[in-house]
Amino acid sequence: GVSDVLVYCVNDGAVMEGWAKDQKVEGSMVTFLADTRSELTKALDLVLDAPPAMAVLGNPRCKRFALLVDDGVIKAVKVAGGDVPDEATF
Repeated sequence: GVSDVLVYCVNDGAVMEGWAKDQKVEGSMVTFLADTRSELTKALDLVLDAPPAMAVLGNPRCKRFALLVDDGVIKAVKVAGGDVPDEATF
């Protein structure tokens, strides 16, 4: 089974805390985290900085993805875009 669900994005901690509160995840297996300097995003090579996205978002962000990690080992990665529909990353 699933023990934890981590949701993170390139944003600051206050925004992520507000988002978590809005989603009412306190006490659940879901944790919202901030990647303020894009360190994890860069390490995973998931920086979203294509010109069309930058025109709308202004700053580099993170591609939408799902990552399955078992005991610290990445078992599967699904990145939205191309042949992978957004629904495959939910």
